Amino acid sequence: MAENNVASAGGNDVKLTKLAECAGCGAKVGAGELAKLLKDIKVQRDPNLLVGFDKSDDAAVYRVTDDVAIVETVDFFPPIADDPYTYGAIAATNALSDVYAMGGEPKVALNVMAVPEDMSSDVVHEILRGGYEKVYEAGASIVGGHSIYDEEPKYGLAVTGFVDPHRMLTNSGAHPGDVLVLTKALGVGVITTAEKGGLADPADVAAAERQMMCLNRWARDVIVRHDVHATTDVTGFGLMGHSLEMAQGADVRVAIDAGAPALLAHARDWARLGILPAGMYRNRHFAEASVDAMGVPQDLADLLFCPETSGGLLVAVAEDDADSLIADLLADGRVPDARVVGRVEAYDGGPRIRLSFAG
Repeated sequence: MAENNVASAGGNDVKLTKLAECAGCGAKVGAGELAKLLKDIKVQRDPNLLVGFDKSDDAAVYRVTDDVAIVETVDFFPPIADDPYTYGAIAATNALSDVYAMGGEPKVALNVMAVPEDMSSDVVHEILRGGYEKVYEAGASIVGGHSIYDEEPKYGLAVTGFVDPHRMLTNSGAHPGDVLVLTKALGVGVITTAEKGGLADPADVAAAERQMMCLNRWARDVIVRHDVHATTDVTGFGLMGHSLEMAQGADVRVAIDAGAPALLAHARDWARLGILPAGMYRNRHFAEASVDAMGVPQDLADLLFCPETSGGLLVAVAEDDADSLIADLLADGRVPDARVVGRVEAYDGGPRIRLSFAG
């Protein structure tokens, strides 16, 4: 991580996050609003288009040959960190995650960038350097991109990867009886909101940033060796929003133990105090009617609705392979917070998500 904690714009030292109204994936258009915007737009019918935008999936997949398909995605957002290198690395990690969620491997990426006209070239360079180094860590290459001037900084990537179409993963393949595994801790949205208000402990912010910069490559490399039926990455729509898309896509119900996911240090404390990102309220508006949260403490439920940035993979794995998957994820050493968080059930009407809490 770069040592400087402030960025220079127009000759003045400013915190990058102060230049953005919303941070990271919390800036995403809400899932409910997005569905309205896409309503009545015709989907191109092509037998080789295996996954399109109508699937609410993490990336598009287009078959090129019997054994090769292209995975395509784009993701960018305003600053989630004040240090420019860290911001660039997080944004790149987040964009690459969509390819990993499909079981794919990123190969090439394009920068997508907007910066204030008076922003220091050194700051812009550090943002780009953070992105380049994460893409390199992923085994891919940045090959160009596009940039514009804007009052609010934004950065991310358009990523192209490859996957075997017979082995690709989607968010809609869960089977009743599957076990749900989450590979990263929750709480990024709360910690970064507290930091934006000058409240969070620097150690907690650093831990959240380290997690956001951890590629889902390592989880993906383990997951593809197991009997996994569905995967999605938990980002702007929160655990509840992405779980709902998984349940709707497979026409199942998901039962989640609200106390099972790992949480970042002090995330629940801030949620209890009402330090919540605006995206939490958008996510709750979208998904709440489909969630039975009876008996779950309000602060914990809020965390499950909170947007995550560069979050973990939510995996539906066959029951008899779940213990082995968890053991392999934890043994890798780069996925220390992998947890079993619930199960997939047959759907017989009513809420798509059933939360429980043992205390």
